[in-house]
Amino acid sequence: MEPERLFKRKIYNRLLQWKKNSNGRSALLIEGARRIGKSTIVRTFARNEYETFIFIDFTKCSKEVKDLFNDISDLNYIFLRLQLVYGIKLVERKSLIVFDEVQFQPLARQAIKSFVEDGRYDYIETGSLISIRKNTKNILIPSEEERITMFPMDYEEFRWALGDTATIPLLRSVWEQPQPLKEAHRKLMRDFRLYMLVGGMPQAVDAYISSNNFEVVDQTKRLILDLYDEDFGKIDPTGKAARIFAAIPAQLNSNTSRYQISSIFPGAHAKDFIELISEMEKSKTVNVSHHSDDPNVGLGSTEELQHYKMFVGDTGLFVTLAFRDKAFTENTIYEHLLSNKLSTNLGYLYENVVAQMLTASGNKLFYHVWPTESRKHNYEVDFLLSRGTKIMPIEVKSSSYKAHTSLNEFCKKYSSRITNDRYLIYTKDYTRIESVKYLPVYLTYFL
Repeated sequence: MEPERLFKRKIYNRLLQWKKNSNGRSALLIEGARRIGKSTIVRTFARNEYETFIFIDFTKCSKEVKDLFNDISDLNYIFLRLQLVYGIKLVERKSLIVFDEVQFQPLARQAIKSFVEDGRYDYIETGSLISIRKNTKNILIPSEEERITMFPMDYEEFRWALGDTATIPLLRSVWEQPQPLKEAHRKLMRDFRLYMLVGGMPQAVDAYISSNNFEVVDQTKRLILDLYDEDFGKIDPTGKAARIFAAIPAQLNSNTSRYQISSIFPGAHAKDFIELISEMEKSKTVNVSHHSDDPNVGLGSTEELQHYKMFVGDTGLFVTLAFRDKAFTENTIYEHLLSNKLSTNLGYLYENVVAQMLTASGNKLFYHVWPTESRKHNYEVDFLLSRGTKIMPIEVKSSSYKAHTSLNEFCKKYSSRITNDRYLIYTKDYTRIESVKYLPVYLTYFL
C-alpha cells in the first residue's frame, strides 16, 4: 500500500497558533465533513510539534479504551492505561492526546474539562457530524473547548498540491490592482475548471495527481459520496437527509428561488424539515444560503429558516453527484467542462463553487428574491455579504452576462444599504462597467 500523500494545508498555522496561545488552557476541536483531511493534518501536527503523542481513533479503538472515559475520577489510571495500550510514554507539557472522531465516544468529549484542568498534556479532538443533537444531548459540552472548522482544500491549497506556487500571488496582485489578464485568462480559467472537476477532497486530489485519469478521480469521489450516505443514515434513518442531499444538483438546476422540499416529498412542508436541514448544515457536507427578507447589515436577523438554497460542500463532489446515476464511460462532463464545450447551462455549477469559496473565506451565505412590478417573475441576487455597515451584492453568471437586471434593480432598491462594490462573477476576463465589477470566477477567492 502506497504511503498517504501529505498536502500543505492552511489550517496547520491555526493549530500552531492555538498551541502557542493556549499553552494547555484549552482543547481544540476540529469540525468538518468526512474525508477532508482532519485526521491527517492532526497526526502530522502531533508528529512535528510534540515529543510524543497518542492518537485514539474512536471508530477503531478497543472497547477497553472507550470504557476508560466512563469514569474519569482517576486520571492517573486513565493516562497509565493509555500509555500501556498504545505503547507510548507521555511527557508532561510535551505530549498531545488526540481524540479522533470523538462523536463516537461523547463521554471523552465531556471529559475534556477535567483533562484540561489537570494540565499535563494538550488535547485535540476531531469530529464529523459532531454537532448532531443526539451525539451531545446527554453530555456537558466543555467550555474549555475551542472550535475551528476545516473545509475541503481551497483553490490555493489545490494549486500547491499541483506544485504551483505562482498562480495565487499573481491573482492577488490582479485583485489589488484590477486589470484584464488577456491571453493569460484562458489558461487561468482552464486551471480553475480543473479545480471544479477534481474538487478539494484530499483523496480525489491525490487520485488525480497519481493517475492523471478522471475516471479514477470520479470513482474516488463516488466512494466518498457513499460514506456521506452512511453518515446521513446515522442522523436520519428514514433516508430523508440522503434524498435531500442527492437532489441538490437538480434543485439548483431547476432555477427555483428556494429548495423545494415538496418536489422531493410530495405534500411535505418546509417547516417540518427545519431541524433536519440544520443538522445537515452542521455536518459540513452542505453549504446553506438562507433568504434574507429585508437585506440589511444584520443579515442574520432577517433570515428565513424555511426559505433557503443548498449547495454541496465540495464542488468536485457536486459534479459527481450530478451525474451519479450514469456510469463514468457514459459521462462526458469532465472532458467537455474542462474544454469549456459543455452545451448545458452551467450556472448552477459555478454558483456551487462560489458558495464553497465564500464559505471557506468565513462568510455566512444569504440571498434575496423579490417580485418584479408585474409580479409575473422574480428578481434574485445570488449572494449577499455583510461588510461593515453595508451589504455587498453578488450575481453569478456562466452565460448572458451582459444582462444583470436583478443586480441593477437591487442596487436601486437598496442604494443606501450597499457598498460601493457590487460584483458580477462570471467566466470572462476582468472588466468594470460603471459601478459593476465583472470578476472572473477564480478571483472569488479574494472576496
